Amino acid sequence: MRCARRRDETASVAQGNELAEYLGDWVLQAAVERQLEILGEAHKNLRSADAETAARIPNVHAMIGTRNILVHAYAQVDQRRVWEILTDDLPELMPVLEGLLAEVDEAEPSLQDRDAGPNA
Repeated sequence: MRCARRRDETASVAQGNELAEYLGDWVLQAAVERQLEILGEAHKNLRSADAETAARIPNVHAMIGTRNILVHAYAQVDQRRVWEILTDDLPELMPVLEGLLAEVDEAEPSLQDRDAGPNA
């Protein structure tokens, strides 16, 4: 599932890196920011499409707000806070998101099965 892969990509950025390395690497910062933008946009879309499910995600409004800062107020981005989100907040959020994705997977046929059609 694409959402699960995106979360894994975002979390993997922190592995093997320390704050000092992160602060000294603008390419790594840009990669983390981009992944957080995508996660925030996904949560924004979820909140619009299914507010009840979005409400089950801790700090969903903060994630959307972070996305808005990264996209619209990028000159004010605090890279130390971005690092905290990556290393502290996301690991706590992962089990919640994985649980919600598992519920969706159980409730709906996979996209591959639906897209395969009757001749598959």
